[in-house]
Amino acid sequence: MAEIQALLIGIVVFCYWTAMADAEYAIYKDPEKPVSHRIKDLLNRMTLEEKIGQMVQIDESRASAEVMKKNYIGSILSGPGHAAEKTSPEMWVDMVNDFQKGSLSSRLGIPLIYGIDAVHGHNNVYKATLFPHNIGLGATRDPELVKKIGAATALEVRATGIPYAFAPCIAVCRDPRWGRCYESYSEDPNVVQAMTEIISGLQGDLPANYEKGIPYVAGKQKVAACAKHFVGDGGTTKGIDENNTVISRHDLLSIHMPAYYTSIIKGVSTIMVSFSSWNSIKMHANRDLVTGFLKDTMHFRGFVISDWQGIDKITSPPHEDYPHSVQAGVNAGIDMIMVPFAFKEFIDDLTSLVKNNSVPMSRIDDAVERILRVKFTMGLFENPLADYSMSKYLGCQEHRELAREAVRKSLVLLKNGESTEKPLLPLPKKASKILVAGTHADNIGYQCGGWTMGWQGKSGNITQGTTILEAIRNTVDPKTIVTSRKNPDAEYLKSNDFSYAIVVVGEPPYAECLGDNLNLTLPDPGPTIITNVCASVKCVVVLITGRPVVIQPFVDQIDALVAAWLPGTEGQGVADVLFGDYGFSGKLPHTWFKTVDQLPMNVGDKHYDPLYPFGYGLATETTKADQ
Repeated sequence: MAEIQALLIGIVVFCYWTAMADAEYAIYKDPEKPVSHRIKDLLNRMTLEEKIGQMVQIDESRASAEVMKKNYIGSILSGPGHAAEKTSPEMWVDMVNDFQKGSLSSRLGIPLIYGIDAVHGHNNVYKATLFPHNIGLGATRDPELVKKIGAATALEVRATGIPYAFAPCIAVCRDPRWGRCYESYSEDPNVVQAMTEIISGLQGDLPANYEKGIPYVAGKQKVAACAKHFVGDGGTTKGIDENNTVISRHDLLSIHMPAYYTSIIKGVSTIMVSFSSWNSIKMHANRDLVTGFLKDTMHFRGFVISDWQGIDKITSPPHEDYPHSVQAGVNAGIDMIMVPFAFKEFIDDLTSLVKNNSVPMSRIDDAVERILRVKFTMGLFENPLADYSMSKYLGCQEHRELAREAVRKSLVLLKNGESTEKPLLPLPKKASKILVAGTHADNIGYQCGGWTMGWQGKSGNITQGTTILEAIRNTVDPKTIVTSRKNPDAEYLKSNDFSYAIVVVGEPPYAECLGDNLNLTLPDPGPTIITNVCASVKCVVVLITGRPVVIQPFVDQIDALVAAWLPGTEGQGVADVLFGDYGFSGKLPHTWFKTVDQLPMNVGDKHYDPLYPFGYGLATETTKADQ
């Protein structure tokens, strides 16, 4: 009898543990199962509340472990206002992991995806390597270099525990008056297409025979990328940010769309919608292009994300009729909505819209399926938490050398002496005394431009790097006296016998709409510095700008002229080329106009009369062995 009783107890215990095992096992948690099966299994388990939560991306300032768990939030971003000087990568990892633990403790344990703007390196993090902005990379015409930059950026972003970068911007800037023109590789869609190779650097190379349109992230040393801003953001009237792109469908598809096609082929994980409109239809509400073309025609299978409060701006003024905006944006095909602050209002409104059938459940399921596909594909379910093992990559020497190479290759030589027989560059390292003048010669913040330790960027030595002045001092012969004055007057110039002068001037940092500029004149005191110095001394003018600017009135006074764009932290690359350790090789990615009255003017236009044409750039030979 006792044996039978023991057997029965054994059977009961066995059945209990079998049931428990069955209860604990879920297909979506099994990495051996196909992603499609895992998505289906998880989607079937989710409530409407959990699904809508996945569609929400909130700002870190509104996030906590409890908020993530309670609201099933799918994503967090660090907006550009959260740049923190002198914070360690370990502090970033701890913050991201704390939020992640909140998500993992929710009913289904769906991990969050944390995103950040890393548009020229990990630009919101102190000590990160900051590469030239995209306009400079476009001047290199070197897709393999850009791929390496993508890989380096991925490592530095992962060093802080973040797996998702809002990059690359694949806008085709057709008017330099636009405040985001420096985020564009070129006015030429072919150059922009070629530079989408950065996606392979950020995410990894696709495996052989990988299905087109499926997002791909190669592992824990790579990040999900985001091609932006879909579509036509670089074609607005007069370059006004977030404005209206008036263009035929044929021209939209032939100028602004090709880089998206290439990005999808490369497995880009996400695509961000543009604030702008196409022929007066807001892109955030354009179902024809977001769903009809991007998803259905181009077979994009990752998720579509809004821009910062992007659906609010569907109405004018913004947020005037928020339920309408939510309905229009979600029904247009936006899957994840960047609602940094008012996320509870969004959740309530979308829930009501689904319940009254204004937004179909099939649209919600499509959005969540896409978000889960990215999360499964990049391994977030298996590796949701970061550790400190990658902190060594942040600002590492190898990455700084790569950035220095990018600076060298991005420089465009526009003028070099009176003639090819009498070039001024490369400069001799041995000279009795040289002058380095200008507002931008000793300023890391100015070198880096916008999107650096904050949204708009800022003046000063705001992060680690090498200024152009420091680079010049590092490069010249030890016996050469280097004198620095921001704005030397005529008396000072006459009383010193300078062998030559290097004048470094340009634009202050700016980003987005605050950089829109209808006159594009060189800000004061730049013109005065050029005029004074170049009237007295043989001069090289180095322009630190995010776009072509009005320079024609000064060209005759200038002996040599260099477009250095926004080179980033590694100013040594500028000196490398000025002094001939390497030759100039960059080519203009944008047409350099004579006057703003000519704008917009792009290569191939009928009345094309530039100061320097698209693709222009003088070359010099290296003189390393001669010095």
